[in-house]
Amino acid sequence: MKLNNKTKAVLAGIFILVAYGVLVGGITTSKIWIMIADVISGLAVIGIAAIMYPFFKVAGKKISLSYLLLKILEGTLMIIAGILFLNNSSQYFRDWIYNGLHLYTFISSAFIFYYLLLKTKLLPKFISIWGIIAIFALFTKTILSFFGLSFPILDIMLILIITNEIFLAIWLIIKGFNLPVDKSKLIN
Repeated sequence: MKLNNKTKAVLAGIFILVAYGVLVGGITTSKIWIMIADVISGLAVIGIAAIMYPFFKVAGKKISLSYLLLKILEGTLMIIAGILFLNNSSQYFRDWIYNGLHLYTFISSAFIFYYLLLKTKLLPKFISIWGIIAIFALFTKTILSFFGLSFPILDIMLILIITNEIFLAIWLIIKGFNLPVDKSKLIN
């Protein structure tokens, strides 16, 4: 079944919101609910990448493929984290995955995502720039935390990524993409 571009945008928006199901672990200790939320969130992340990849290819096959592969890795890590959490008596492995490899995979793929959104002009420029600033704040906080440094302003700025992604999801659901993406009109 071939989906039209508006349906793809709506699905991408829904998948972005569904991916936040990973936060269920913050409101319950139920192993089964956390595992289900992690698995569904991981599948949603992979779904976002599968929807966006064809739109991003016009901006460059290598960078688009990098985005796709990083998102598949991110989603797979989320699924693994949920399954490990269900099969272990502690949250150690889930935390280890999310605070380690998953975090760096998310940051890398998000930088590429917002760069590709900016380059393809699929969405208004301000959404992409907002996302880049938000990911840069998360990256900076992550690097500084690695060295034991913390700055409250960076903690506050993390709200930028959550608000951006929720806004982005709602935009996609209501407005959709700016189409068609013409390779001759890409930002250089």
